[in-house]
Amino acid sequence: MRSPEPRVTPRGGGTVPAESDIRRAMAQEGLDPYRWSNGPGDVYGAHHHGFHKVIYVVRGSITFGLPDTGDRLLLSAGDRLDLPAGVRHDAVVGPQGVVCLEGHQTVQGPEKEKR
Repeated sequence: MRSPEPRVTPRGGGTVPAESDIRRAMAQEGLDPYRWSNGPGDVYGAHHHGFHKVIYVVRGSITFGLPDTGDRLLLSAGDRLDLPAGVRHDAVVGPQGVVCLEGHQTVQGPEKEKR
């Protein structure tokens, strides 16, 4: 069985939503977001998680790489990434740094990673 694919939801036109609006939207989905940030050019090596991640970029940019497919996902302020459990990914922070809100959804059933 193939695992779900990561999905980027661009912010669309208009202004970037305020952090408080993003927090409210995440809470309405049952997510408990926390804030994290990194400086320009920071790198995360390839890894995966046993939970579904939802990430919104509040400021700056970050590019997520998917080593198993070779895809690159560029996220800018206001964009959302849904990253299913078990998907290997890496990341490189953009030239202005990045501030994100992240929430996790627990995976139920056979997709759950053994710890």
